[in-house]
Amino acid sequence: LRDPHASVSYTVRAVDPKNWNAEWERSFTPVEVGTDVRIRADFHEPAPGFKYELIITPRMAFGTGHHATTATVLRLLVDLAEALNKSGKPWSMADLGCGSGILAIAADKLGASRVWGCDYDPAAVRISKENAVRNDTPKVSFTRIDVLKWQPKQTWDIVAANIFHDVLEAAFPQLIQSVAPGGVLMLSGILRTQAKDCLAAGKR
Repeated sequence: LRDPHASVSYTVRAVDPKNWNAEWERSFTPVEVGTDVRIRADFHEPAPGFKYELIITPRMAFGTGHHATTATVLRLLVDLAEALNKSGKPWSMADLGCGSGILAIAADKLGASRVWGCDYDPAAVRISKENAVRNDTPKVSFTRIDVLKWQPKQTWDIVAANIFHDVLEAAFPQLIQSVAPGGVLMLSGILRTQAKDCLAAGKR
């Protein structure tokens, strides 16, 4: 229906031909986690001086290391891995809501003996598997799972869940079941205003 009180205007402007993909690649920079871990896309050159280098090219799955939620979990994972490796005991890690697979792949690189990731989105699972091949981490496995309907059959020393707060709140029973005794549950994706309710759900 036409609204007699509405008006529409537009402007047409010619834009010079440009390689927009190259422009985007120039603005997309590698991520460094501490002094040992560097995350880069496949169009970046390797950099010397890093113990671990992950290749994660942006695609239709969340997780390049640039977002604060992913970066925070990565920093925690690096610190935990260092402590666990010093103990000399094998350790395992689960990545719930794996996105690009970045956390699971990082865990494998950092020394985990068993790593598993899952996501509700089949595209994320497919991309995670491709990234595992690209990063030469064949031991890492990925599965399509709805974490709200998931029944853990085993436990992990580290469980990372970088997903929406409402999913975390609803899935706390499964999350708690998935952590081995003395293990660590890392939650991310929670706004400050959501933290109180989310933590309360975990204490029920």
